[in-house]
Amino acid sequence: MTQPVAPAPNRFTALLSRAGLDWFLLALIGVVALAYWQPGLGSKASPVPWKTITTVGVALVFFFYGLKLSVEKLRAGMRNWRLHLLVQLATFALFPALALLVRPFFGSAGGDLLWQSIFFLCALPSTVSTSVVMVSIAGGNLPAAIFNASISSLLGVLLTPLLTSLVLHTGTGGGQLWGLATQLLWQVVLPVGAGVLLNSRFHAFVDRHKAGLRIFDQVTILLIVFTAFCDSFAEGIFARYRVADIVKLGVGMVALYLAVFGIVWGLSRALRFSRADQVVAVFCGSKKSLVHGSVMASLLFPASAATGLILLPLMLYHALQIILASSMAQYLGRQAVAEPERVVA
Repeated sequence: MTQPVAPAPNRFTALLSRAGLDWFLLALIGVVALAYWQPGLGSKASPVPWKTITTVGVALVFFFYGLKLSVEKLRAGMRNWRLHLLVQLATFALFPALALLVRPFFGSAGGDLLWQSIFFLCALPSTVSTSVVMVSIAGGNLPAAIFNASISSLLGVLLTPLLTSLVLHTGTGGGQLWGLATQLLWQVVLPVGAGVLLNSRFHAFVDRHKAGLRIFDQVTILLIVFTAFCDSFAEGIFARYRVADIVKLGVGMVALYLAVFGIVWGLSRALRFSRADQVVAVFCGSKKSLVHGSVMASLLFPASAATGLILLPLMLYHALQIILASSMAQYLGRQAVAEPERVVA
C-alpha cells in the first residue's frame, strides 16, 4: 500500500524545518526587501507612529518574558555555578574578545562601522527559546539551560549597554547615559520585574498561549528591523557596501559561531563536565539574541540612520546559528540515544 503524499506546502515547510529555517527567517528577508523597495513606509518621515508602536511592543515583549520566569526555578538553578560561569563568560567576555582581536582587519571608514556592528552583536546576551530547544534536542541538562538562558538575558540588560558604551562610546555624555538608563528602566527592567512578580498568578496563562506570545515577539522584532532598515536605505548607508562584502560578513559569522562553539566545547571537556552539562555550555554559550539586539539597537543608537547596518551581522548570525545549531543538536541527540552514558568527545 502506497503512503499518502503530503501536500506541497507541508512538504515545503518540512524541508525548511530540516534546514533549520522557519517562516520568521523568511519574513526577516521579506521586511528588509520591502524596506529597500519602499523605505519611506517605515522611515522617520512616515506618518505612521512606528516609534510609539515599537516602544509599546518592546515593553510587552519583556513583560511576557518576565511572566515566564519563576523565582523558585532561578534559585534552584544557581547550584551548578561552574557551568553558569563558563556560559556567561563565553557570552559576555569571549565573544567581545574575539571581536577586539579582528579589529585591525577593518581599516576603512566603512569597515569601522561594520566592525562596530559586529562588536555590538558580540556584546549581546544569549537567546532563551532557541538555546533551550537545542539543548533539549541534543539531550542536555534542560533545567540548567533554562537557568543560563534566563540569567544571560537579565545580565544583558546591564552588560550590553556597558560594553557598547565602553568600546563604541555610544553614551559618552551624562545626559545620554541618563536617558538610556531611563529607557532601559521603563522598557525593559520594570516590565521584566512586573512579569516575574506576577509569574505565580499568570504562569498558566503563559503556558497556554506560548505559540501566540512567540508570534507577538517575532512580529515586534520584524517591525523594529523594518523601520531600522527603512531609515538606513533612505539615508544610503548601504551604498558603500558590495554584495561580496555581505557574503564575506556571512562567512565571518559562520567562523565566529564555530570558533566560540569549539572553544567552549574544549573548556567544558577540560573542566570535566558531564555530557549533559557540556551540551548546555556549547549551545547556551554560542547563541546571540535577536530580540535583545533589536531592542538594544533602538535604544543605544536612537538617532542613527545606520541602525539597519548595526543589525545586519546580528540577522545573519541569527539565521546561521539556527541552521548550524540545529544540525549539531540533531547529531548530538542521535549520539545520546545510541550511547547515553558516553561523554561528548
